[in-house]
Amino acid sequence: MSHTHSTDATRMLDTRGYSGPTIHDTNPLHLLEKPVRDRITESYYWKEQCFALNAATLCDKAAALTYIGGTYGQQKPTPFLCLVFKMLQLLPEKEIVLLLLRQKEFKYLTALAAFYVRLTFEAREVFEVLEPLLGDWRKLRRRTRDGWWRLGWMDGWVDDLLTKDRVCATQLRKLPNRMVLEDLGVLEVRVSPLGEEIEKIDEEDEHEGTGNDELEEVDGNGHKIDGERNDISD
Repeated sequence: MSHTHSTDATRMLDTRGYSGPTIHDTNPLHLLEKPVRDRITESYYWKEQCFALNAATLCDKAAALTYIGGTYGQQKPTPFLCLVFKMLQLLPEKEIVLLLLRQKEFKYLTALAAFYVRLTFEAREVFEVLEPLLGDWRKLRRRTRDGWWRLGWMDGWVDDLLTKDRVCATQLRKLPNRMVLEDLGVLEVRVSPLGEEIEKIDEEDEHEGTGNDELEEVDGNGHKIDGERNDISD
């Protein structure tokens, strides 16, 4: 059975006369680089846990995830990356992907769907779909390339997807600058969720006449910078 599963994946990866569905004008599985694809299809998790998964049973696997990550150690793929690869093989309907992204019970399922959105959706949709998650402060564990663990947050994960070209051992398709899309009328101007808080602070300073008070330093997503929060980028 595992041999059949492996054969199916190999057939879809075969570049000779591929005539299946495409994403960004390419075989969806080729959105991951060949060394990573090879590591995934050779891995125990892929052979034993991803066999015969469909969109519904993949959700069960994703709900059981306990961390995100790309490859670690001797380029061993994480279960997270294996399930990304499986999603690229299954190509679930967009409505299903959005349901997975927006459900609130399983945070690693949300993180998985967010990565799939970044890989497969068009630029405008990537911004529109992922930016609401910049207000999501659920904690995420990440397996780093050296095999260690790092703590992060959902908003930081999404910020990585929106601003970086390489995440989780994957070269991402470059996104246009958001301001360019705004100037072209493709996107509405984004209102920062911190806007009201900043205005409130300014009003309090003006009212009290104490504009020299020291303010807490926060990052772009509103988290206090106190040396305790870790970056979860590769």
